[in-house]
Amino acid sequence: MKPSATYELLVDSVGEWDFTGGFVPCELLLVGEDAYPVLLSAEKQVLIAVSRYGKGKMVVISHEGIMKSSKFSQFLRNAVEWLKPSPAALVGSHHRLDSLSQLLLGAGIKVEAGVALSTHHGVYCMDAYDSTQAKDIVCFVKEGGGLLIGGQAWHWGSLHGKEKVLFEFPGNQVTSVAGVYFTGNPVAKGIFKVAKKIPKIPLTVPHQASLGLDSAFLLHGVSELDMVTEGTPSILLVHGVLSFPLCLDSSHRCLLAAARYGRGRVVVATHESQLFSPKMAKFLLNAVRWLDAGRKGLVGVDASLEKLCGLFSEEEVKSQVSELTGNMSVYCCPSYSDKQVETIHAFVAEGGGLLIGGQAWYWASQNRGKAAVAEYPGNKILNRFGLSILGQSVEAAKLPATAFGEHYHFRKALSLFKSHVDKAEDLKAPLKGWLPRLAQDCAAFLRIPAQDCPAYASLHRILAKVLRQSGIPHVSRHKPVKSNSKEAALLCMATELSYTMTDCAALVQKSATGVCALPVTVEIDGTNPGKTAWRSTGLYLPEGHTAVITFPCRLVGAGLQVQVGCHADDLSNAEELKRAPVVIRTCDITCQKQSVSCLWGGLIYIIVPERSVLGKVPITVEGAVRAPFFKLGETCENQWKASIRHYPAPWAELAAESLILTVPADSIRHLENPKPLLTLWNEIMVAISKLAAIPTKFPRPERIVADVQISCGWMHSGYPIMCHIDSVKEMIDVKHMKTTGLWGPVHELGHNQQQQAWEFPPHTTEATCNLWSVYVHEKVLGIPRHQAHEALTSQCREERIREYLKKGAQLKDWNVWTALETYLQLQEGFGWDPFTHLFSDYQKMSSIPKDDPSKMNLWAQKFSQQVNRNLAPFFTAWGWPIKKELSEELSSLPTWEQDPMKSYRS
Repeated sequence: MKPSATYELLVDSVGEWDFTGGFVPCELLLVGEDAYPVLLSAEKQVLIAVSRYGKGKMVVISHEGIMKSSKFSQFLRNAVEWLKPSPAALVGSHHRLDSLSQLLLGAGIKVEAGVALSTHHGVYCMDAYDSTQAKDIVCFVKEGGGLLIGGQAWHWGSLHGKEKVLFEFPGNQVTSVAGVYFTGNPVAKGIFKVAKKIPKIPLTVPHQASLGLDSAFLLHGVSELDMVTEGTPSILLVHGVLSFPLCLDSSHRCLLAAARYGRGRVVVATHESQLFSPKMAKFLLNAVRWLDAGRKGLVGVDASLEKLCGLFSEEEVKSQVSELTGNMSVYCCPSYSDKQVETIHAFVAEGGGLLIGGQAWYWASQNRGKAAVAEYPGNKILNRFGLSILGQSVEAAKLPATAFGEHYHFRKALSLFKSHVDKAEDLKAPLKGWLPRLAQDCAAFLRIPAQDCPAYASLHRILAKVLRQSGIPHVSRHKPVKSNSKEAALLCMATELSYTMTDCAALVQKSATGVCALPVTVEIDGTNPGKTAWRSTGLYLPEGHTAVITFPCRLVGAGLQVQVGCHADDLSNAEELKRAPVVIRTCDITCQKQSVSCLWGGLIYIIVPERSVLGKVPITVEGAVRAPFFKLGETCENQWKASIRHYPAPWAELAAESLILTVPADSIRHLENPKPLLTLWNEIMVAISKLAAIPTKFPRPERIVADVQISCGWMHSGYPIMCHIDSVKEMIDVKHMKTTGLWGPVHELGHNQQQQAWEFPPHTTEATCNLWSVYVHEKVLGIPRHQAHEALTSQCREERIREYLKKGAQLKDWNVWTALETYLQLQEGFGWDPFTHLFSDYQKMSSIPKDDPSKMNLWAQKFSQQVNRNLAPFFTAWGWPIKKELSEELSSLPTWEQDPMKSYRS
């Protein structure tokens, strides 16, 4: 039964919660993934909760008086019926709950009153003041039994100390295994309404547990943690109420943390080498002793961490290399497998100690599109403990140990942020410094699926309320926001939260108008011989709206995706934002009729994977508006002029055979006929393909997308090539292109043609791409190289050569324009054909060396053979590391008499 259905069953026919009797309940604390509230007080304190453990269930009530009062009879009957493993199950009731037995018997429920727990019971009812049978009761629930338990811990806390309640109060010896704790906090009386849906779990609860003592024990004698071990660590998200960081860097990123969970304890490292590094020995011994909790029991060690046993043997810690077994006190393992996930959960919940470590960045790099926080194997173990290993890496360093106190913690930071928004206060320390980390942690946390898990859904609902209350900040080119601001954090939170919704209209402050209600059918090319490609639909989804797309059944599960938006750059690392950091929404096609929503709106695409052979595919879209779209050779010029260019979407696309331009719609509405422009672009793309020695028609058309802000540079290569909006005018004005040129866009298109086989990074990264710029300007645009770019005037070129040679012709200085000069001299000596032939040859070659010196010798050899000249002296003059054997081999070829470097050598 889903939690929502369970909740409805439990509150069925419950009119109101009358907590005005002669009892004072205590607040309940909920942790993990299984526990959720049934009732909150007026002050949002949990009074009744349910959870699961193993095969069984629990209902936990914050005072035993509730279990004895006829005012709660309807709820108690509902609870017992839900707890039953079968309809005919016998209910056992402790002798201190005789009035509950009478109440249940009166309702026709089969009850055995005044008895201890027995194997023939299906449900057992008890108060929370006796732990003598705790082990048996936990086992009873684990095997499928139902437990109804009630009590308050504030009185016990007043006698024994509130700081001891969480881990020593008798009732918590039972309920904590399912993530429910009685606390020493009394709750004010009142009459409370039945909530329409599962109440939200509070972000933080004052529990008085001495986690500071735990932290002090773990860090005893450790002032600094040397995390420079054998690998690159990941970052930890510390999100549990009872989890705490042990090592934070200056950006509040956590590299080591611990947690209490149930009756057990957990310590997590962010790389497995941290678990056996001699540098970490003192901490590791502290950790094992803390995890052991004074039992002096056996420590089990996974075979991959065998080195850890050597450390233990010196300190007389009993250890053995094996998988987890029932006789262990502590278990040490890496986080790369989830095959023992349920066993480990039960081991920790029932009192075991877990020392676990590993990084998730490599997994994330191999599983793009999947959320490490949810799907990385180790997180299937760790998430319920309130700890998650993220898919980002961080540089290992020596870092100060983080003593428990006023340090960053996800829940504490989010609670402060919520309070800040609620009260509309100015940002204060420490929250101001925590905001960037909080935004990133929120983004990570929101990727844990929340469906049917109130523990995660509660936080989603809290964030949604914060966003509705604050409003999504307006950000634009003319109204940028700083990356460490409240506005930037809200933008990040809003984006990530919207990804969890099928309809994100609730988050948008204003809805777009003029959305077409009529369905539009478009045809998509589902065959793709090249790399993964975006197929334009010519439709735009307004911000916050939802489109319903209908697909043929053969597309479902075929690896295709829907994408809303084309502005692909993630600006999370920018110091200032002119738009939200991430504005694209992508989702798999999983059903024939699929809803797609995007907070920021955008052009709609179908992503077709490599080697797809689906042919032409019709799709129908409801809820989108048409965007200006012109495809050379297909779009009617009269229709463009009369209507298409005036379609209401804010973005437009102009498509030649091998290139698609995405530009603001306002920039092309004046364009009466895009044909001359796209014809010129066609010529440019044909020239690019000719020099690269590839087919004229690209398997996947290149894309250039204009954006208000991009992640780096004035433009950058990739799919798509990204450029600033200011660059649009030079890309859509034929006259400007033919007179002034088009260096930047062709430079990026050149980057996309560079091949690892003949590239020598970092020297040629920004050099050989310019071969295409020179070629296109001269062959297509009719602009000679010295006019195409100011750096290519004869004076600049000569000065650059002399300066390079003056410094000794060292490769460290051979880059960008200096490196390009080498290739230009070859081109001016032998023309473009040798380059084309060589680029073609390289595509057929195998066993190409990986290192730069070997690759440079191979290029020198191949080019010399191509032009039938000995170019060894030429390349040597440029400082290339030409090997003696190659020089001897090439000496049999004719000398290059016109070698331009001769004059400089003499």
